[in-house]
Amino acid sequence: MDLIQNYTDQNDADFDQDANPASPESSPPRLIPAKSAAPNVDDTMLALTVAQAHQTLSKPLDPSQHAVAFNPTYDQLWAPIYGPSHPYAKDGIAQGMRNHKLGFVEDASVEPFVFDEQYNTFHKFGYAADPSASAGYNYVGDLDALQKNDGISVYNIPQQEQKRRKLEKKKEAAQDGDAEGDDVDMTEIENPATDTWILKNKKSPWSGKKEGLQGELTEEQKKYAEDYAKKKGEERSGFGGDKGEVVKDKSTFHGKEEKDYQGRSWIAAPKDAKASNDHCYIPKRLVHTWSGHTKGVSAIRFFPKHGHLILSASMDTKVKIWDVFNSGKCMRTYMGHSKAVRDICFTNDGTKFLSAGYDKNIKYWDTETGQVISTFSTGKIPYVVKLNPDEDKQNVLLAGMSDKKIVQWDMNTGQITQEYDQHLGAVNTITFVDNNRRFVTSSDDKSLRVWEFGIPVVIKYISEPHMHSMPAISPHPSGNWLAAQSLDNQILIYSTREKFQLNKKKRFAGHIVAGYACQVNFSPDGRFVMSGDGEGKCWFWDWKSCKVFRTLKCHEGVCIGCEWHPLEQSKVATCGWDGLIKYWD
Repeated sequence: MDLIQNYTDQNDADFDQDANPASPESSPPRLIPAKSAAPNVDDTMLALTVAQAHQTLSKPLDPSQHAVAFNPTYDQLWAPIYGPSHPYAKDGIAQGMRNHKLGFVEDASVEPFVFDEQYNTFHKFGYAADPSASAGYNYVGDLDALQKNDGISVYNIPQQEQKRRKLEKKKEAAQDGDAEGDDVDMTEIENPATDTWILKNKKSPWSGKKEGLQGELTEEQKKYAEDYAKKKGEERSGFGGDKGEVVKDKSTFHGKEEKDYQGRSWIAAPKDAKASNDHCYIPKRLVHTWSGHTKGVSAIRFFPKHGHLILSASMDTKVKIWDVFNSGKCMRTYMGHSKAVRDICFTNDGTKFLSAGYDKNIKYWDTETGQVISTFSTGKIPYVVKLNPDEDKQNVLLAGMSDKKIVQWDMNTGQITQEYDQHLGAVNTITFVDNNRRFVTSSDDKSLRVWEFGIPVVIKYISEPHMHSMPAISPHPSGNWLAAQSLDNQILIYSTREKFQLNKKKRFAGHIVAGYACQVNFSPDGRFVMSGDGEGKCWFWDWKSCKVFRTLKCHEGVCIGCEWHPLEQSKVATCGWDGLIKYWD
């Protein structure tokens, strides 16, 4: 009690002193320093760490990254992507990235084979690669077994280990045989019907049959192999594609001599072959008939620039070339197709030409010698073949195929360099326009498509409900127009300028071509349009007035092709399904 009383008196005295600090009995206050039991911490690093964490948390997520090194908040996950967003563009789940009812689930990072390999390795050896490791070098499980086995898995046992295991198995089997040998009956070993005899005497089915390398085939074996290859059609073309039907290429020269007294080739143009004037006239009378083909003639082409020879393709599988200026006889026959020849095309100098047949082959011929330089095929029927008219691209071959594609070959290498695959039907024509930078194709899908050469993207697509298929197209000599033979018995004119529009003011009609791919053509001066028809007539129209100028009864049956002579302006050649080629003046 005394202690409590003293404590109370002392507190009261202190209070009186504080209340009256001026009293002489009061002593000055003493400040006791504060003490902390916490250790000293460098708070500068702490401040930096907090700032970095704040910066990380405020940093937006990159939508293309696959792993995030921190736990993002909900706001960060659903924050908009940086930059202006397109008002109609969709991203994420709205774009269709949904393979789960709650959104999009990515494929597992571990392939099924790798998972099975590690799963089986773990159950056999006790260790496996750690799936959470970045490069797969960390392992989990029995590390002693890992070192002992050099980290092999169940699927990549080394060859030495395999050999060692085989030897161990053989030793074990031998030991088992010796151990059981006392108990085995000798009658079982000597009896071939028992399993014991089979185990003791088993051999590889190839034992004792090892012979030397096969030498050269005998003549009989070679003949059999050739016959089998022809029968199955297994020969390959130069670029590795499947050929159609294989036929031995032959050519026969029918002229007197292949070189004249000056050493010039028989295909050389005569020196006096020049254009007399630039004005063209409509022919009136028949001056010559070539009748060497046994079936219908499907196409004719004059020799480029001079026209002293004319090339013809026929349904009798043959291609023939005829003299126009002098004798008028057949000069050479090219036999390399097994079915009807559909189309032919000269090179710019006429020394070579292409032929396309229904045997699915495209052949590149030497006009003078008659040899086949190369053969191309995709296993489909080529309906039209065309060379790029540029002098530096004479090795580029375009072919319209029956499988709706236009295939482009480099004839130097024999490789397919481009495929134009947009049509919905077989491709019938290929026509180069715009200084050969573009080309126009027509198809059985009743449309016209314009392409940039070398780029398989359609730059102009022309298709109207009233349009019919256009199996023949020819460019105007000026290069500004295309004449398209439409199967509704009319010839339509399209501009080759940027818009490729139909010229509704020019329309040539009167002939009947429904169902036939009758060729349409122009006179060299562009004043006349001509076409064959299904009744054997050749029709001539005036380009300006679109009126019928003249009709000639040329063939019995279909007049399928017509060509104007490049130099002699009043002469025209026609061909028909009666097997004849006629020359008109």
